[in-house]
Amino acid sequence: MFSKLFQKVNLSPRHLDAEGRGVTSADLDPRVVLHYGIPSTASILAVDPIQGLLAVGTLDGRIKVIGGDNIECLLIYPKPVPFKNLEFLRNQGFLASVSNENEVQVWDLERRCLASNLQWESNITAFSLIYGTQYMYVGDEYGSLFVLKYNPQEGKLLHQPYHIPANAVAVLPQPCSLGNRMLIAYENGLLIVWDASQDSVVCVRGYKDLHVDNKTVVNSPNDMRHELSNDTSDNTSAEKDISSLCWASANGSILAVGYVDGDIILWKLSTDISAKDQPGKSSDNVVKLQLSSGSRRLPVIMLYWSEGRSSNDCGGHLFIYGGDAIGSEEVLTILSLDWSSGIENLKCVGRLDLTLNGSFADMILLPKSGVPGSRESTSLFLLTSPGQLHVYDDACLSTLLSEHERKSHAPAVQYPVVMPTVEPCMTVGKLSFVPGHGKATAFCETAMVSKLRLGQTPAMGRRKWPLTGGLPCKLSSAADNGLERMFIAGYEDGSVRIWDATNPTLSHVFVLESEVKGIEVAGVGASVSALDFCSLNLSLAVGNECGLICLYQLLGSSDDTNLHIVTKTEHEVRNLHQKNEPQCTALFSLLNSPIRHLQFLISGARLVVGFECGQVAAIDTSSLSVLFQTHCMAGTSSPLISLVVKTYLDCPYLVSHPKDSGFESSNDTGNGIISCLTKDAHIVVIDSATGSMISSQLTHPEESTAISLYIFESSASISSVSGEKHTLISPRNSEAKNEPAKPLDIEPDTPVRARYSEQMGLHVLLCCEDALYLTSLKAVILGDNDSIQKISLKKPCRWTTTLKKDEKECGLVLLCQSGDIVIRSLPELEMVGEYSLMSIVRWNLKANMDKEISSSDTGQLILVNGYEIAFISLLASENDFRIPDSLPCLHNKALAEDADAAAGFSPNQKKKQDTTLGILGGIIKGFSGGKMEHNVDLPEAQKTDLSHLDSIFSRVLFSDPSTFASDSQEVVELSIDDIELDGPLVVESSSSKSKAGKRDKETEREKLFEGANTDAKPKMRTPAEIMAKYRFAGDASAAAAHARDRLVERQEKLERISERSEELRNGAENFASMAQELAKRMENRKWWNI
Repeated sequence: MFSKLFQKVNLSPRHLDAEGRGVTSADLDPRVVLHYGIPSTASILAVDPIQGLLAVGTLDGRIKVIGGDNIECLLIYPKPVPFKNLEFLRNQGFLASVSNENEVQVWDLERRCLASNLQWESNITAFSLIYGTQYMYVGDEYGSLFVLKYNPQEGKLLHQPYHIPANAVAVLPQPCSLGNRMLIAYENGLLIVWDASQDSVVCVRGYKDLHVDNKTVVNSPNDMRHELSNDTSDNTSAEKDISSLCWASANGSILAVGYVDGDIILWKLSTDISAKDQPGKSSDNVVKLQLSSGSRRLPVIMLYWSEGRSSNDCGGHLFIYGGDAIGSEEVLTILSLDWSSGIENLKCVGRLDLTLNGSFADMILLPKSGVPGSRESTSLFLLTSPGQLHVYDDACLSTLLSEHERKSHAPAVQYPVVMPTVEPCMTVGKLSFVPGHGKATAFCETAMVSKLRLGQTPAMGRRKWPLTGGLPCKLSSAADNGLERMFIAGYEDGSVRIWDATNPTLSHVFVLESEVKGIEVAGVGASVSALDFCSLNLSLAVGNECGLICLYQLLGSSDDTNLHIVTKTEHEVRNLHQKNEPQCTALFSLLNSPIRHLQFLISGARLVVGFECGQVAAIDTSSLSVLFQTHCMAGTSSPLISLVVKTYLDCPYLVSHPKDSGFESSNDTGNGIISCLTKDAHIVVIDSATGSMISSQLTHPEESTAISLYIFESSASISSVSGEKHTLISPRNSEAKNEPAKPLDIEPDTPVRARYSEQMGLHVLLCCEDALYLTSLKAVILGDNDSIQKISLKKPCRWTTTLKKDEKECGLVLLCQSGDIVIRSLPELEMVGEYSLMSIVRWNLKANMDKEISSSDTGQLILVNGYEIAFISLLASENDFRIPDSLPCLHNKALAEDADAAAGFSPNQKKKQDTTLGILGGIIKGFSGGKMEHNVDLPEAQKTDLSHLDSIFSRVLFSDPSTFASDSQEVVELSIDDIELDGPLVVESSSSKSKAGKRDKETEREKLFEGANTDAKPKMRTPAEIMAKYRFAGDASAAAAHARDRLVERQEKLERISERSEELRNGAENFASMAQELAKRMENRKWWNI
């Protein structure tokens, strides 16, 4: 390694060519333009059943939104922090999330951005959305439950005045309550149903209700029957902290609660809106379930409920993670429950334990019809680490439950990724452009037919992908020119897959299998190691690790179905029956060495092949013959890692020497140079027409690993680039440097060497792990020891590529081992930008990731990380995908309007709908701010039915909503004479007040003003009217006596008011003292002893 660190190049003025094409910092804008696959850090799921969308939150601040027809979107939060809550504002086009830093966020799916965020000052312990509204419940560690509202017009999260003093770990809106009621769960096991419209507790459940005979559902170990056994054990000393819960009925009458000791309890709650729950101990209200009879069981981490197919709302499937014996195999348990004869007679009619493929992360349910609570069919999405999404449909689960087998290893249907990266493993990729003329027109038509046959959504066997959300973008016919770009990927199993990459929604076009039917050739099926595509003649070359080269013609023809098999000694032609799709035209097996480089020359008439052993071959693609094949590069045994071809048409600086009669015309695309680079930085230059060696140089003596080699044009001289000078070492003086080298058979005065040594304007850039070396092509050919420039790198490099503007190299991209992306301008190699993969796409650079990186000339990097693949655009001016015009729509407004219209049922239809539709469930995970999910019937999920919540939440607790309905309501002031202290004190309930308030409003005002006119405007009275009302009907002495009596009465009233105020103050102090003493006494007692 070099000891000298990177020194920034200071150029004043900047040395650019006449066109000024060096990249600058203003030209850069790294961003993710396309992303496919489930992130490996996925941890939480959310679903919008009406829109058919699935959201996947991660531990590093990303949210992946998945729909149908290959529609995927990646949302990235500025901070790499986990999400502990994730929920859709269903059918509204927004997604709500809560980060581990307690920030509440709302994402706009239509604009694909963060719409609003609100930093909470304390730890959020409970979070939930009210179905079909923009209202959210937020509970914090300080014992308060607040209400937030998202205003789409303003794009802001707004605090509402309404809040409840409740130290809750979970809150679930109760189904079929029109948003008025919520279930508040406390960590110690207390459950309260709160009615916000009445500001009162409707129902209370706690461990005290378990001091009766209850039923425990267990599995018989001898046979697979599910029995009910009485459990009358004393549980007063057991800790019953809640760990998860969900609704287990469509109307909110049954609640399933999981506890940290492994118990699952089904509570029967009140659903009567007009009546409160009557307290009392009854075995009809509670049933306990246990998955294992062991004394030590895992906490019930997650619960979900799916309605059964019966219409009586007395059964269904309970999905459970946890609750089994400690040390048992990690499974997901599904119980089929029925309580048609009453909750006290609950029966477990089936049990299934699904074996997980990986460590459990999350699960969620999606109804097939898109209607929450639908009994038609339900799909189970199961997320496991790292980033694996499995899908079970209702038919699969029903079949497994009917087999009466407790444990099942049924193969799950894994998420059908658009672009496979792991199974099979992607080894190489290339983004290629397709011209819009010539053969490409017919090829586009063939590709479109193939796309329709394969279908947009990846197949799931005989089952259809359940997500249907999103709308593909329909560009105008003028803008849509068919197939413009293709992404070609090679795989470890030898296959090649091709996608249409014209728009951000990729679609599968072709699959080229590794084997040709009826042909047996050594090396078939080996891992693909290199590929190249020629857009002019639509030829594809594929090389593998066994040295086999396959040539494909993407636009096949039924007239020519011959397959040429070429080896070192034979050339065999076979006639095969191939369709008019991509056809394999030739197989070349020249050398048993991995192929590291393939490159078509401009016309596609020749193919240059670089083998790992150092040999280079040229193939004539017209005659399907080998033009030449070199021997191993002399002077080195290091493997070949890079190969660059420059022809006359590539570079005008390469001109045919007039004195060289042995050379062909410059119009021959075969004439040029081939520069080869080995891992030990050995550069060999050969003639691309004859294969003769022109030059061989060992660039530097230090032990450093070479990465890549580039040859580009520039009018700037090498001396203008500041840096450390370095000496070239040729094989002739390698012995003096103790470098082993074989003698080269190169004559210094041959016409070939003399011709190329006169070429000017070409620079050679050698990229190594710790340094960059820049020199001229002439210096490399002549072995000039003093002209090379060296720039040491501060961070070791792993991979490089170049940027182009107007088909000319303008920048160098270096991917460092630290995961940073450094961009330098060419030819001055000045650093103009430095970014990190973590900030762009939240990836860390992993081992062998550099082997799967590909790039395009327009500044796009295609990177693979596990199950993910990302297209990163570096240049601000690059917009090949025509974003945002070509982006698919994530919110279907027409579907949302149809769903709103479908809610306009008649009262009888709504009543029937309420009894037939159910919920998928609500969930709390971890209770350090875990996720909750809950679905309700469709009519309740409409905003029009819940408009009354505005008046409820716009007031403070225990205040009449009507007082906040109008800001112009009259304020009445009473005098001391209007106060009646000795009369009977009547206290009305809040419910009676709300019912009689409107009816008695005018009567109360009349009594208050003694029948006076309630008009707010003052009325002028005549002296006669005043005298008639207030004149005393007696002499003056009697009037004075009457006034004196009134003053005495007033004084007595004031004294009684003072005494009553003092009593109230003393009573308040006594109450506060008693509350503090009670709190100290109850501090160490469990809630069930209260």
